[in-house]
Amino acid sequence: MTIKYQSHILACVLAAGVFSGCSKNPVTGKNEIIFMSPEKEKALGAESHPSVVASMGLYDDKDLTAFINDKGKAMGKISHRPDVNYQFFIVDSPVVNAFAVPGGYVYFTRGIMAHFNNEAEFAGVLGHEIGHIAARHSASQQTKQVFTQGVLLAGSVLSPTFRSMSEQASQGLGLLLLKYGRDHETQSDELGVDYSSKIGYDANEMADFFGTLKRISEKSGQTIPTFQSTHPDPGNRQVKVKQLATSYQSAHKASYNVNRDVYLRRIEGLIYGVDPKQGFVEGGQFYHPGLKFQFPVPSGWQTENTPAQFQMASKDGKAMMLFTIAEGKSLEEAAQTIVKNYSLQVSENNKTTINGNPAIAMIAKQVAQGQTAAAANAAQIASWLIQYNGSIYVIHGVAASTDFGANLNQFKSVAQGFKSLTDASKLNREPERIRIKTVQSDGTLRDALKSANMPDNKLEDLAILNGMALTDKVTKGMLFKTLGK
Repeated sequence: MTIKYQSHILACVLAAGVFSGCSKNPVTGKNEIIFMSPEKEKALGAESHPSVVASMGLYDDKDLTAFINDKGKAMGKISHRPDVNYQFFIVDSPVVNAFAVPGGYVYFTRGIMAHFNNEAEFAGVLGHEIGHIAARHSASQQTKQVFTQGVLLAGSVLSPTFRSMSEQASQGLGLLLLKYGRDHETQSDELGVDYSSKIGYDANEMADFFGTLKRISEKSGQTIPTFQSTHPDPGNRQVKVKQLATSYQSAHKASYNVNRDVYLRRIEGLIYGVDPKQGFVEGGQFYHPGLKFQFPVPSGWQTENTPAQFQMASKDGKAMMLFTIAEGKSLEEAAQTIVKNYSLQVSENNKTTINGNPAIAMIAKQVAQGQTAAAANAAQIASWLIQYNGSIYVIHGVAASTDFGANLNQFKSVAQGFKSLTDASKLNREPERIRIKTVQSDGTLRDALKSANMPDNKLEDLAILNGMALTDKVTKGMLFKTLGK
């Protein structure tokens, strides 16, 4: 018995005395100190699911959802934790991401579903996410945070620019979407190969998809896959996963499926990119066709839109704005709720109108417990509550006290620009969708895309979407992705 092993047993004994936290990892078979029981994992997953749905929304495609559940349930049965009630969802986000939370909840964005080019690529990522649950990585990460007295990090839909300022809006979700370490990522890659292979798929395709993720990350001006930030890259994943797949198939002689054409036909009509009905930014304005309003977006500010809220921030990170629906049956009740929920000390509170809509304008400071309103780092907030079309909306402008004065006029300009949307070209905007075409003659991918009347400025994006280079050869009769209405 080694000293290291003796120390581990001692740690488990001490932990058991205080936390009842020593358990056997179902994947490795080793004892680990984990302060979250399987029952607590299940409860946390059930509690977090509404937050995920509120933050991102579910994508309405019954056939595609049935497909991922069919494959997911089959994979769950051969995983190291077949007793878990795995559930699988497609969330309505263009961001390229997949994530899992404790309790068996696994989510794929429509953005990542659009970028898969066959069932085997999907199965590899599915196995990776089930691997995080099977190996209890979320529970393990939480335990590490307890030891270091750190804060649980969101591995999330929110970009770093907004994360610190929108913590209350995403608290339930952020506590669960933990950023994994390299060891966990490597183990989940191994499990992704193992699990996807066991249900009959060629894990070499999983390796190729990591190449697609890398290309998206490297392309500037495009949505960077959240998958890359929540799942840190443990070295060259593409090469390592290819080696794992080769090794597995050498030891397990069988026929492994790719199923390219059947997958491409499954995603025919899938919405690609921003769905205009959920709101979009164009020409310095945010338009929401569904709710029929618009307001200005400051030049150069970064934006992020979800079903629950619209956020934007200056590039220097010194100012941000948040637009969402307010709680309350009247402007006054909504204002009181905001003051209470955000622990605000209000210095100004005025009734006004904004483009004919009843409104309340407030200026306040958000003061942390034990802090005075005069603290230099206290957040100062300008809020406008606006009654419009039977709902009450709120626009918050937030900055540190030292930067608030310099940004107040910008905040006012945005709030006072809120108005009804009447432009038919914005109200009736249709989303782009994946359209599957057939190659008409042998040539290159570029030739096929050009023959399908795809514009030059979208060719590189379409090459990534197809998991190919523009110079790659295509043959007559081959299926490929284009975009259309």
